[in-house]
This record gives sequence, C-alpha cells and structure tokens, in this order.
Amino acid sequence: MRLLTVQLRTDYGPIKGLSFYWSAKSVNSPWLSTLMIPVYTTLASLLLLSIHVFVTWCFRKGGAETKEELETSSVSGDIPRVERVSERLEIHVQRHGGAAIFWFMFARMIGCFSLLGLSAHTLASCYRDNRCQSHIIGTLIHHSLCAVYLYTSILSMISILSHEWGPTTTRHNATLLLIILGVYGYRDVWPLATTTDIPMDISEGKILWVKIAILSVVALVIPLIIPRKYEPIDPKDPMPIPNPELTASILSLQLYTFLDQIILTAYRIPHLSWNQLPPLSDGDRSKHLKEFAFPHLDTFHGAKKRHLFFGLMRVYRWEYSILALTVVVLSFSSFGPPIAINRILTYLETNGTETNIRPWFWIMWLFIAPMLNSFSRQWYIFIATRTLVRTEGLLTQLVFEHSLRIRLKAETSKAKASEDGEATVVATPDTASVNGQGSSTNTTLNGGSSPTSTIKGKDKAKPDTKKDDGPDKKKRAGEDNMTGKINNLITTDLSNIVESRDFLIAILYVPLQLILCIVFLYKVLGWSAFVGFSTILILFPIPGWIAKKLQTVQQKKMKKTDARIQIVSEAVNVLRMVKLFGWEQQMFQRIEEKRKEELYWLWLRKALDLSNGLMNFFITSLTMLVTYGTFTLIMKQQLNASIVFSSMSVFSMLRSQLHRIFYQITNTIQGKVSLDRVNEFLKNTELLDAYTPKSQDHFEILNSDEDSSNIGFKDAVFSWSTDPDDGTMTPSSRSFKLRIEGELLFKPGCMNLIIGPTGSGKTSMIMALLGEMHFIPSSPQSWFNLPRKGGVAFAAQESWVQNATIRDNILFGSELDEDRYRKVIRQCALERDLELFEAGDETEVGERGLTLSGGQKARVTLARAIYSSAEIIILDDVLAALDVHTSKWIVEECFKGDLIKGRTILMVTHNIALASSVADFVVSIGLDGTVTSHSSDISLALNIDPQLAREVESDEEKLKKGEEEIAPAKKETKADGKLIVAEEIVEGRVTWKSVKLFLLGLAGNGRPAIFFTIWLAGMICEELSNNLQVWFLGYWGTQYEHHAQSEVRVSFYLAVYSGITGIIIFFFSVTYMFYVYGSLRASKSIHEKLVGSILGTTLRWLDETPTSRIIARCTQDIRAVDGPVAQTLVAVVELSITFIVKLSVIILYTPVFVFPGLGVAIIGIFAGNIYIKAQMSVKREMSNAKAPLLAHLGASIAGLSSIRAYGAEEQFKVESLKRIDHYSRVARISYNLNRWIAVRIDGLGALFTTALASYLVRRRSASSANIGFSLNLAVDFCTMLLWLVRCYNEFEVQANSLERIQAYVDIEQEPKPTESGKPPAAWPTSGELRVEKLSARYSQTGPKVLHDISFNVQSGERIGVVGRTGSGKSSLTLALLRCILTEGNVFYDGIPTNKLNLDALRSNVTIIPQMPELLSGTLRRNLDPFEQHDDSTLNAALRDAGLFSLQTETDEGRITLDSNIASGGSNLSVGQRQIIALARAIVRKSKVLILDEATSAIDYKTDNIIQKTLRNELGSDVTVLTVAHRLQTIMDSDKIMVLDNGRIVEFDSPKVLLTREDSKLKALVDESGDKDALYEMAQGKASASQDGSR
Repeated sequence: MRLLTVQLRTDYGPIKGLSFYWSAKSVNSPWLSTLMIPVYTTLASLLLLSIHVFVTWCFRKGGAETKEELETSSVSGDIPRVERVSERLEIHVQRHGGAAIFWFMFARMIGCFSLLGLSAHTLASCYRDNRCQSHIIGTLIHHSLCAVYLYTSILSMISILSHEWGPTTTRHNATLLLIILGVYGYRDVWPLATTTDIPMDISEGKILWVKIAILSVVALVIPLIIPRKYEPIDPKDPMPIPNPELTASILSLQLYTFLDQIILTAYRIPHLSWNQLPPLSDGDRSKHLKEFAFPHLDTFHGAKKRHLFFGLMRVYRWEYSILALTVVVLSFSSFGPPIAINRILTYLETNGTETNIRPWFWIMWLFIAPMLNSFSRQWYIFIATRTLVRTEGLLTQLVFEHSLRIRLKAETSKAKASEDGEATVVATPDTASVNGQGSSTNTTLNGGSSPTSTIKGKDKAKPDTKKDDGPDKKKRAGEDNMTGKINNLITTDLSNIVESRDFLIAILYVPLQLILCIVFLYKVLGWSAFVGFSTILILFPIPGWIAKKLQTVQQKKMKKTDARIQIVSEAVNVLRMVKLFGWEQQMFQRIEEKRKEELYWLWLRKALDLSNGLMNFFITSLTMLVTYGTFTLIMKQQLNASIVFSSMSVFSMLRSQLHRIFYQITNTIQGKVSLDRVNEFLKNTELLDAYTPKSQDHFEILNSDEDSSNIGFKDAVFSWSTDPDDGTMTPSSRSFKLRIEGELLFKPGCMNLIIGPTGSGKTSMIMALLGEMHFIPSSPQSWFNLPRKGGVAFAAQESWVQNATIRDNILFGSELDEDRYRKVIRQCALERDLELFEAGDETEVGERGLTLSGGQKARVTLARAIYSSAEIIILDDVLAALDVHTSKWIVEECFKGDLIKGRTILMVTHNIALASSVADFVVSIGLDGTVTSHSSDISLALNIDPQLAREVESDEEKLKKGEEEIAPAKKETKADGKLIVAEEIVEGRVTWKSVKLFLLGLAGNGRPAIFFTIWLAGMICEELSNNLQVWFLGYWGTQYEHHAQSEVRVSFYLAVYSGITGIIIFFFSVTYMFYVYGSLRASKSIHEKLVGSILGTTLRWLDETPTSRIIARCTQDIRAVDGPVAQTLVAVVELSITFIVKLSVIILYTPVFVFPGLGVAIIGIFAGNIYIKAQMSVKREMSNAKAPLLAHLGASIAGLSSIRAYGAEEQFKVESLKRIDHYSRVARISYNLNRWIAVRIDGLGALFTTALASYLVRRRSASSANIGFSLNLAVDFCTMLLWLVRCYNEFEVQANSLERIQAYVDIEQEPKPTESGKPPAAWPTSGELRVEKLSARYSQTGPKVLHDISFNVQSGERIGVVGRTGSGKSSLTLALLRCILTEGNVFYDGIPTNKLNLDALRSNVTIIPQMPELLSGTLRRNLDPFEQHDDSTLNAALRDAGLFSLQTETDEGRITLDSNIASGGSNLSVGQRQIIALARAIVRKSKVLILDEATSAIDYKTDNIIQKTLRNELGSDVTVLTVAHRLQTIMDSDKIMVLDNGRIVEFDSPKVLLTREDSKLKALVDESGDKDALYEMAQGKASASQDGSR
C-alpha cells in the first residue's frame, strides 16, 4: 500500500515545495509520513551517540588524547609557524588513513552542507513567499528535514576534525544518509518504473533530482569507493606495507580490483614468484590465529573438553554468521532471472494489460539480480576460502604441536586377519623383547616444557589397571603407525575437512532453495507443482540408495588406494635396496597388481557417478513431464511461453539442488569422519606422562631443593605404553618393562656409563629419564628425576639430523661462538670430514643426512650436544658407528676435554673398554631389564655379568690393534654445498607434451583420431538434443497462441518431449562411459610409465631427489590424473561445445547479435587468459609451498626425542608457523584470483543478457516463445562462459600434475632389459670375477672415481678391500653392479656384465650395506618379499646366519618368521639387522656377496656370529668381497685389495703384501697398536690355504 500520494488539491493551497509532505493518511497521522523516517533515525542516532559519549567519558583512561595531541604538537620551536601547520595537517591526514580517505571524507562533508543548503533554500523561499503559515504540519516536517541535514553536516565535520570519534560518527552519518536515499528512492524513483504512478515530490522540480544526485554520491558512491583505514591486529606490530585487501574499498572488495596489480604483473613476466605476492594480512598470520583460536581448540591452552567441531564453530562464529546471511541473499537473488523472464514474456503476450510495471524495470532486473547473486556468491566463497586457509594452518599447527606431546611407539605392524580377510595394521610398543632398546625414531618427547621432569609415586607396585579411556583392543588392533597417521591427518583428512566447509549449503541453502522453487512453481503452475514435487519425493530413495552404494564403493576404493600408496611408499623408501637386489620387475608387478585393483573400484565409482547423474536428470525431467501434464490435461490450463521458460529455469535449479544435496551430504560425511579422526588423535592419543592428568593418589611432583638436583630413579618401573599386558599374549608380544629397584642416583659433574648386553634396555633407561616412557610407581616413595633448569642435550643412537647445513645442525638454533665452534669441530673429529666437502660446514646434509656417512652423522649429532650449553648431556651409544681410531680420538679429545668439564654425562655404550678410562660411575643392566649393579667400580659389573666381561675383553683386543677407519667415499656435492636439487617450477602455460601424455593415454594404442571423433560426436549430439528439448517446450507453448486450447494435442507433445529426454540420456550414457573407459586406460598407462621410470632410474638421481617428491608423484599427482585431470578435461570440452552451440542459436534467432556475442566471447577469453597466467604461477607456487610444511613435520617427528630432550619445541613450533604463513600467503591469493575472474565474467554475461533482452523487447520482431528461448539460452550462455574459463584454468592447474609426472618420466634411465641380455639358465655356476681396465664415474660430466682397474678373483675367494676415505671402495662395489657409469669389462662367471640385463646381474649378486634396509611387515616378508621360498628354507637361513644362537639365552621376545619388523627395522638392533640381511643373502644363494662391514656398531657376541657365518656357513663357491672398516676383519682374507684415489695400489694375499717393504697394507698394519696379532692372522690364513691346497 502506498503511504503517500501527491496532493495537488487547491483546498490545501498551491504551496510550491510543500504539497509533497501530505499523504493519504497525513491528515490523520502525519507522523507516519515516510519523510519522518530520516527524522526518527536521526533521533535514534543522536541518542545512541550520546550514550556512547557518556560511557566513553566514564571509563576513559585519562589523558590519552592529550598525550597524542602533545606528541603531535611537539614540533620544534625553531620551525616556522607555517611549516608547523603544514606538518600537523599532514599528521592529521595520516591518522585518518591517508590523503585519499581524508579527501573523500571532505567531499562527503561538502555534500552534506549542500543538502542542508538546498533544504534551507526551499524553506526560506516558502517563508519569503508567505506560504508556510497555512501548512503548519508540512512546515514542521520540512524544518525537521533541515535539522536532519544539519545533523549529517555536523557528523561529517566531526569525522574530519576528530580521529578518535571519526569512525563512529562516519558510521552514523553513512547509515542516516543511506536511509534518506532509500526514502527518496521509494517516493520518487520507483514510480518511474510503473505506468500508473508519478514521483511524490515532483513539485520540487529540478531541486528534487539535484538532491537525489547528491544523496547518491554521499550515501552510495563515496562509501563504496572510499579506501578503508588499515587497523593493525597488534598495534605494537603493524605491517610495514599493508596487504591491499586490508585497505581496499567496499566496491574494490566486491570487484576484487585490489588484485589488478598482481594480475597485470603476472601477465607481463614469465613467472610470478611467491615473493612478488602481497604480504600476508596480519589477521591471517598463523601466530595471531594461534593466539586467538587455540584457547578454544587445544585443551593444553585452556579449551573445553568437547568435540573439535564446536571449538571451530566458536572460532569462526562470525564468519559462519556472514556465510548464512550471504546464503539467504544468494537463494533469493537466484530467482531474479526467472521472475524477470516471466514478467517480460507476460508483458509481451498481453501487451502490458496485466501488469503496471514497465518492461525496462525487469530488463534491468536481468542485470541487477545476477550481479547481486554473483556478489553474494563470490563473497560467500571469499569468506569460506579465507576460513579454509586459516583452518588448514590452525589444524596443521594443532596436530603438529600435539604430536610433540605424544608417545610414539615402535612402528611395527601385526598382521591380523580381519573378518573380510584383509590384513590390518597395528601399532605396538617398542619392546625390548624384540629390540631391547628404544630409539630416537621410536619415541616421542617433550621434556622441555618444565624445569624438571621429576615424578614421585605414592601407590603400591602394580600396573595401572584403570579402564582405558582410548579405543578398545579391537580398534587398537587396526591403528596405523603413528607417523603415517599424523601425515595422513594433515593431508587427506585435512583436505576432507576443509572440503566439507560448505555444510551450510546442505542445511540452509538447499532447503531454502527447494521451498522457494515450490513456491515459485505454485505461483506459476498452480497445484500441479505439488504433483510434480510428489514425484520427487516418491523417487527420492533411488538416488539415496545410489549415493549410499557410491559411498561404500568410495570407501573400498580408498582402501585399495591406501594399499597401493603403502607399497609405493615402501618401495620408494627402500628403492636403493630394490635396485641393488635387481627387484625392479617384481616390485613393478606388485605395484601394478595393487593399481589394477584400485582401478577396478575407480571404474565402479564412476559407473555409480553416471547412475547418480542420470537419475537426477531423469527425476527432474519426469517431474517436469508430470507437472506440465497435470497443468494441461487435468487443470486444463494453457502452457504459454512465459510459464514454460520461467518454470524451466526453476526446474533446472531444482535439478541442481538434488545433485548438490547428495554431493554436499557425501562431502559433509567425509569431513565429519576426518574431523572425528583428528579429534580422536587430539583427545585419545597416548601422551607422555608430563602431559597426562595425574591423580594425587599416584603421583606428585618433587619441588624440594634436596631432590630437584638429583638425577636418577627410586623404585621405578617404566613401559613403552600405558596399555596393560593381556595375560593371553605370547612372550614375544608382551611389552618390555624397565625396572629399577631401590635408589639409583647418577653422579653429577662427571661421566656416567650405562652398560649391558644387546636388548637389555640401556636406551630405555635414558628414555625413561627423558620422560619418554610411561612411569609406573612401585612404592609410595617411587620417583625419577632429570633436572632441566641448566639444559639437557641428547645424541640418539640413530643419529637425527635436519635437512640443513652441517653448521646449522651443530648450532641447532644457538648463537655462533667461533672459538667454541672450532673446538667442537676438532674434538668431535670433524675437521678432516669438512675438508673433504667443497663447501665445508656449509654443505647440506640432505634428507635424512644423505650426504653423510653413519659415522659422520653420529659425530655431527655429538657435536650438537657438546656445543650446546646444557649442563646435562645424554649420549646413546655415539661410539657405535665410529671406528676404534675415531672413537679413541673422541674419548681422549672430547670426553677428557675442557668443553665437558663439570658437565654431567650419561652415556650408553657397548665399547666399555674404551669408555672405562673416563667413567666415574657405571650402571649395568641385565637382559631382564633390571639394574644388576651401579657403582664407581666397573669390575663389579663385569664380575656379575660374564657376557659383559667377554665384550670388554674383546674391546680391549680391538683397542690394542689400533684399527683405522676406512670410511665410504663421500657423496658428490656441489661447490655451494647443495646436494638436493631444488624442485623446479615450470613457467608459462602447461606444455603440449604434458597434455599429450594424457590424451594419448585416453586413446590407447589405437588411432587417436577414431577415439576423439566418436567422443566429440557423442557430446555434440547430446548438446543439440538438450537445446532441442528447450526449443520444443517453447514450440509447444506457441500452439496456444494460434490454436484453441482444445485443439492442442497435449499427449503428442508430452510423448515427443519424453522421446527427446530418452535420446539425451542415451547419448550422455554412451559418451560418458566411452570417456570413462579411456580415462581409466590413461590412468593405467601413465602410472605404468611413472613407476617404471622411477624404478629404472639411476642411483645418482635418487641421491639428488628426496623420497618425499617421488612419493608425491606416485600419490597426489596420480590422484589428480585419476580424478581432477579427467574430470576437468571433459568439463572443458563439454562447456566449449555448449558455449558454441548456445551462441550459434542466439545468433541464428538474433543475427544482429553476432558481433556483441563474439565481442563478449573475445573479452571473456582475454580476461580468462590474463587470469590463467597469474593463477598458473600462483598454483605452482602453492604446490611447492605445501611440501616444506610436510617435510618439517616429518623431520620433527623423526627427531622427537632429540627435540624434546633439548627443550626445542618452541623453536620448531615457530618454524612450523613460518612455513604455514608461507603457504597461506600463496593460497589466499590463489583463491581470491578465482573471485576476480568470476565477478568479471558474471558481469559480462549479465550485460550481454540485458542488452539482448532490451533489443528483443524493443524490436518485438520474434514471437514470445522465441524471445523466451533466446533469453533462456543467453542466461545459460553467460554461465557457460564463466565455467568454461574456470574449468579451463582448473584443467591447466591440474595438468601441472601431468607436467610433474612427465618430468619424472623423462629422468635419466638405466639400460632396459633386452632379450639378448638374458644369461644362460645355469648361470652363474661359480663366483669367478675378472675385471679388465674398469673405470667409473657418477655422471657423464663428472670426474672418474675409478681408473683402469684390473684384477681376477677365483670362485670362493674372500677378498678384503681397504683404503682411506675417498679411495673408491664404495665406487668399486657400485661399479661391479653397474650402478654408476662404467668403462672397461667385468666378467662374472665368464660372461661380460655389460652384456647382461641389469636385473639378471644384480639378482645374482647380493650386497649387505653398512645399515641394511628392511621392510615393514613380518620377518618372512623381509627374507622373501616375493614369496618364492618355503618356511623351512627361511628358517634354515636364519639358523645359518646365527640368529637362533643369539636368542638362546632367553625365550622372552624370541624373533621368528612371524615377528613384526618396524619401518626401516627401527625396532631391531644394528646387529640384528645385519644378521637378517645376511640371512637374506643366504636365501638368495648368490655366488658373489659384497659386505660393507659394519660390525663396530654391534656387540661382541653378534660380531662373532656374523664373522663365523661368513667363514663357515656360505658355500665354498661363494665369493665374498668385504669393504673393510677394520683391519682385523679382513686380515684372514685370501687376498686384500688396497685402493688409493680410484686405483689399485696392490692386490695380493695378506702374507705376500706384508713381506713387501713398500706395501700400503704393511704401512697400515705397522702403524697399528698390535701389528704382531695382525701378522699372525695373515700367517695363519696362509698356512690354512696351504693345508687346504694339499
């Protein structure tokens, strides 16, 4: 109802300028006049502002502004007054946010005063002409409006003059002006759109339109375009250069023009690097987000104990409130085009008799509604993607910080048959029954959180039997290893969580859309709409059932994907071993078997996708058919063009909502499952005792000064898990427990040794001290303590180094003290090693310390501990990986040096004889995990433990022999110290070669032309059928214009419509399945090429490439090929065809629009082109920004015990935040770029549709049906244009995976197997080796590392290879296996190896490296990975290798074929790994065995067993080449080869070489401490050889 009408009646007097105040109700209720709305708003504003001022005054902190004014005015008195005024003005302007903001505010003030002047002018003219006395009410309202404008003018002045009250007054003023503009718009603009009304205030004349124009500027234009003032999150730490997003105007935010500079820069250069992007907004910085969100997410920061979902909703409550509002706007605005089309066509059909609204209004609505829809949609996505990036950072940091608190168990897996027959994986504790020692990779830590790790117990000795709060046993039996689980949480699960962020779509948007659809259809089609909707309800269970099946298939497909990824990851992690053993083909076949199973379930999923899509299309088509049939046949109504084309759009929306609801529900469910997994990890993962809530009945923290300095235990029991042992468990499955009875105190300020046989629990003792094990008090006085106030340093047995330089690894975040640093380098025997590297201590150690040998890593780890300022140093068998000579140096120079004087050292060692000279206190542990002795007298421990005594005796003999380290040759490094090649970022567009890789895969081995012709023809036919269906409905509607309703054959038209629908379904199904078949073929072939290329590459390439990159190619990039690449390609082709067909039809019906149509296409393609240029660069940077984040997490988990021991958690948390910020900086821009192009294409499309509608309505040359058809196509045409640009960009982005795969397909390759390279079936019959002029190099351009080496080895001989560091020992072993580039000939059993296939050669040679690589799984799988032997053969090999004799002393933890081996063998000692590797060699029955001897790292008994096996258990025809680290090992060899600088210096029997005065071997022996014993060994071997020959 109109509140006001124009009153021109003469009884009120012809008062110009005042008659507009009256309304139909104004005589009785003048206060209800719409012109009073600004007055009421002004009064409300004044009241609120007064309250605000009063409250501020009451709670004001005195003098704040005065101080600022004093600071502002504190200009030097020497400066002239004019300059002081100028400077103060400049400061004043800057405090408002800059000159631009200030001048916009000044313009608004001028506008407000102008409005006041115009209003005053009207009032003054009234009084001047004596026309106001008879119209008191009108005059009063006019006075009120003058007061309103005066109020706005005052507010605008205050906003300029006061920086404190400026923002508040600006908000009040802008709101008030906008309301005034709205009132005038309703009164005077809206009537222009009608045919019956005129503007209410028209009597004001031109002044009215001047007012409206000024109001439009001050109330609409200025607020939209004025830049925003940058307000830092932390005033103490503002951004030096604010992100443009923070200062962009409202219009710029909606149009994303703040990104223009980035896009134009990217368009002008080949590649836009990450440092050319705007800085990350301070509101997006992970440090701020953590401070804000962690109190609601992390219980250790004060969060409530509730599900993670509710914490996230608390953090993002404002974001989701805004999202809900935009969803509502989005829902309503989407009905703008259907309503407009309906009204336009109705106007044309009735010639305007049934509507009083002019058609230009609805034409404008065709532009306004889509733009409103676009703005709301893009703003929704803008907020959602900002939340997405923040959530990724928050959850990554949350999981990372929580992983620093957890107790990692050994990553073994128990194969347990589940009900479906599939094996499951279980994480079990690090049991000393298998290993006996915890290692740095098996445990977690965070001892650094408190000054002391001191716990005292009050309970009796009993395990904690309270109910487990975690999952039940059955569930625990299915857990993955913790490291893999954490990686999965921040990759797959995090991806699922953020993809389910749009749950509002499912719970708000879809229901609202469905309601609005039904309401619209009811308005247009009457109650037939409910009949159609009932059809949807009846058929709804069918797509629901399909969706359920789809979810089941997807779950099974993911299991198969996990199985493939698991075997690929394992193969990549042990790829060097695979290549050295010649297992490439077998591993390839195993991976491809898993791939085949995965592709089968992928095919099923795509088939169900098709079924789901077809069912949604069928249901909507049937609904339309039933609705139109009911409307025409039963309701006897006419189905004219206005009804057809408007309802058709709504039916299309209905179809999309049906599709969206299933898609979104599936996404939401997946997100919930993943969020539950993260929540489970955060709430139920076993934590270190330091982070576990402790009952006062069990524990108390020691605070007394008397106890706080003690280091030790009292009546303490420790286990690797809080899980109680099950009495039914076998001995080998029970968890190891360390028991300390009575009091054990280490001596401060001196060296404390922890000794004991292999598997006794020495490492467990120091891990218990560090808080890594679970403390079980055995008496009320139980306690353990490690004071941390002075710092703790730790060197793990399995050395942990970061992927950084040697210097950075040693400093470990400490300040560089050059003198101290040089001392540490010398005392840790690193000087010579650094000289060997061209970059010295700036050499990168690579992933997992790839650049360094085992001994070098151990010394770098030791150097880190020594360099630190920690008062307590804990060393876990650091001498194990060192030769005796280096060990003696460490003991003499380091352990007796000045750097550790006065510091407390706790050292686990096997090398008792060497370390006893510096030991002040010795603790001995027995095989049962109990302390057998602790005293200052080492002889006491030796008397109690005979085995220990034998080890000491053996060590003393080794010391006397003064053996020299003969280390492996250093790996090549570049002059700048870089070993790992930086991951390249491809510049420009995706290469044709990469796309061709996929296209040829699609077509298969047949002719590509045939495949693409059939596929494209099918898609064209489908699109033509779709447009025919739309046209036919319009044609049906036109029949009512030319025929009586009774003459229209409704059944005929329904039948034809049904037939066309069937044709569409046929073409779509056939074309889709044809393409799916091709895409699966492409997935299979690309995966084969990638895996084959990686398995066939060189060792050098593997050295330069981190395994994480290789795994990424085989996982995420292959995942892209299976899904997004195939999906986006078909989308691009389909949208291109749709775009061309729709544009052609529009031009066919409206030829004059050929140029506008082509213009829109050209502009859209141009905009898309410059957008894609920027997006491709950013997406590539985004891909590379994720890897360092994951690498940091992996490295941190690998070194958890070291990080926690050093108390370096904060340092690693800060580094994680930095990497998250780097990723967020790139990701935010990437998502925002999508908004930039979307808004522009939407605007372009809306403009085209509006122009077409204007032309068609104005000319009226076509029928209403054809106009409706054209408008329908135009709306779809614009949508297609946007999606074409977006999908093409997405294809290019996803095709980045094709580039990355192509790059790995093109890597350097070893020679491929050929038929001519296959050896005879009986080969080899002997282990004879003949080498002729063998030279080798690591790369084509690299220097030779072997020079014309020639020698002969008879079958069955044992050859020792010695030489100093860099002499070429390791190069020789690699050259024999053709792992590096070689020249010359090597004959193996009479056949030249360069004529043999590599797999044939390597499968008949076995190499046992210094640190053998083992697979995770059972021992059986490690000995026989491809199931080629029976258990009796495997057990015999284990017996011959000496494993069973090693286990005779105890049955606890006996290793069998079913024992589980952790990843890398981390739950086994080095000696046990060597024995298993030796057993594997026996199983292979190779005639040549190469041993990289490493027995210095193992105990006496294990050493003897391995040496005995090598001498007695191998066949007499097996040739053994031993790369020696100790002379004792090879002095009884048949021959010894001495290498120097890649050449053979001498090669003969030890006895002969020792008789030569110039012999290098003789020089080495004569320099040793016990040359007589070595001479005797050589003589004894010679005598044995002579006896054997007789």
